[in-house]
Amino acid sequence: MRVGELARRTGTTVRALRYYEAAGLVVPRRLSNGYREYEPVAVRQVAQIRELMALGLSVEETRPFVESIANGDDVCAAAIATFRSTVTSLQRRIGELTAQREALDARIDAAARQVVTGGPAEGGSPLALVGRPLPELTFFASDGSLVDLRALGPGRTVVFVYPLTGRPGVDLPRGLLEIHGARGSTDQAIWLRDHHAELLAAGAARVYGLSAQSTGYQRELVHRLRLPYPLIPDPRLSLAAAGLPTLTAGDLTLYQRLTLVVDEDRVEHVFHPIPDPASHALDVMRWLTQRRRAT
Repeated sequence: MRVGELARRTGTTVRALRYYEAAGLVVPRRLSNGYREYEPVAVRQVAQIRELMALGLSVEETRPFVESIANGDDVCAAAIATFRSTVTSLQRRIGELTAQREALDARIDAAARQVVTGGPAEGGSPLALVGRPLPELTFFASDGSLVDLRALGPGRTVVFVYPLTGRPGVDLPRGLLEIHGARGSTDQAIWLRDHHAELLAAGAARVYGLSAQSTGYQRELVHRLRLPYPLIPDPRLSLAAAGLPTLTAGDLTLYQRLTLVVDEDRVEHVFHPIPDPASHALDVMRWLTQRRRAT
């Protein structure tokens, strides 16, 4: 068969076949007119190369397998040795990546315990925020986008504010467990994730989470929980000066748990207190549905 036919049957490119030929793996015979002619076994050889490369082997490492096919064998001693060598390399790489992950986790945990210390005192009633415009502040969200609080866009924006999210196997800061309403942030994030599409269908144009945690910590949370909405980091507690209430846990100052519904850059509604963070998404959906019906 010609090179174009082989490329079509194996789902590869002519350029790749030329590379395999130059490496001495799949070599056609030359016809008198200069055209390349491939034997039927070339289909199996090319398929084997592609399958093994998908498993992480280099083109050269596929040689024992390709040669086995050319010799009419399914596998040979050299092929088994290549498999073992590749597995050993993968195990070493896994060990290196695991060590890197653990080092990064340690840094994240250390950063989580260094959320702004001291800082603003606890605020007054969050209901005082209703009707007020958001301050002229911008933040880089966990997805890298720039969030301008005075230009969130048309429609209603839901911003759920939470004190702190934990991580598996890591204790929350001392004193936080004794504060009513401080726990449950991770459960709340998961519920908002699972009901994100329903929140949008109920009338929310966009959803954000916001806390005093760092961007790195929030990105880890978004990745681990596969959140479909971005998180906004405010480690300097910039919004506390605008009236967003805070709480104190030992030497940490965190935001109180509440949810803002923002429309036309002004706070339209505040959910506070939130007795059951896990099912809070349902309360927000009901409110959005009622408002949509009323307008």
